Amino acid sequence: MRAVLTVIGRDRVGIIAGVSRVLADCNVNILDISQTIMQDIFTMIMLVDISKINANFSELSDKLEKKGEELGVSVRIQHEDIFNSMHRV
Repeated sequence: MRAVLTVIGRDRVGIIAGVSRVLADCNVNILDISQTIMQDIFTMIMLVDISKINANFSELSDKLEKKGEELGVSVRIQHEDIFNSMHRV
């Protein structure tokens, strides 16, 4: 099972490290990552494997949201099928 994670906010040191640490602690594997900085705005999309997660999805989402608040960025995660349904033309 896969999920799509998005991060957006002002660029600063430690964003990728902080988000990656939460994922590792929950046994979530990063499959693909795209990250860019547009002027001083940090944007990142990750495709992650949540099939071996050691918490429930809601707990993971809450942990990521809390880490985002600490880092001053918005962090959101969605199951891949929901993400695909929302972005279908």
